[in-house]
Amino acid sequence: MTIAAELETRLAATFAPERLEIRDDSEKHRGHGGWREGGETHFTVILRAPALAALPRLARHRAVHAALGSDLVGRIHALALDLG
Repeated sequence: MTIAAELETRLAATFAPERLEIRDDSEKHRGHGGWREGGETHFTVILRAPALAALPRLARHRAVHAALGSDLVGRIHALALDLG
């Protein structure tokens, strides 16, 4: 399973989102730190879910990182979160 697919699976299962977009931005970072051949190093996640709506910004980010787990987060160099 790709990292993008794992992101989608874990976030969908945890938050039942109204909107979930996962974008692999790795190619934009070619040659920069953390980039590796084949991509899947830099991601942007757009997530809208009722479960996150009432939480402050930092708590939303912590909830997403907890849902993804340290094993998955550890394989990603950069993760931009748009949790509206």
